[in-house]
Amino acid sequence: MDISVLGGLTVRENGVSITPTAPAVVPAAPVAAVVPVLADVLMLKPEKIDPRQSFRSLGLDSLRAVEFVAGVNARYGTRIKPTVLPDHPTPLSFARQVARELRAGRTTTAGAVAAVRPAEGRGREVLDVLTEELARVLCLDPWDIDAHAGFDVLGVDSVIGAEFVAAVNRVYGTRQRSGILYEHPSPAALAAHIARITGPRPAPMGVEAVLDAVRDDLLTVDEALALLSRRG
Repeated sequence: MDISVLGGLTVRENGVSITPTAPAVVPAAPVAAVVPVLADVLMLKPEKIDPRQSFRSLGLDSLRAVEFVAGVNARYGTRIKPTVLPDHPTPLSFARQVARELRAGRTTTAGAVAAVRPAEGRGREVLDVLTEELARVLCLDPWDIDAHAGFDVLGVDSVIGAEFVAAVNRVYGTRQRSGILYEHPSPAALAAHIARITGPRPAPMGVEAVLDAVRDDLLTVDEALALLSRRG
């Protein structure tokens, strides 16, 4: 008996039996999201990246590879290790691996972005400071910042992100790299992290100390004004 397939349906010769045989839907590889993460790490525009080009030829070294994979994991909730990159040496190949991980359900239980409890106490204090610093970098008012929105949604690109993290490091004496924004991808998430790794915030600098810092090129005039405004 002859059997033919038309439009995903099995049609038997006698016309009596019609059986659906449509294949399962396979989600597309998230190239469109993998490439922007890579672009931020490499400080390039996404359109400058050919997803078929190798990571090595794109300039991704071992340190940046860790930052890149951490960024993808933060976005998708996956648990991929940087050691898979040699087996998936292009953004296109790596994106397909991300898609496989998603299909298999190998993600964190909280999804791409972990839920963050409302900030209290020390965390609330840190969040207020981070919101002020981010608002300054973005030229916004602090109340315009949604603490639970992703940094990408707030308009933080690689350049702004580096400036913001540098400000956080100055305030809290930390040595965080800009890739920390991928691992803790919202002001609330970053504040919770900074609160965990630092002690109480130092007492505000006096006016004379601020002026001395400006004179010694340790602070810019804008940074000094921001510090003094918080004293008020």
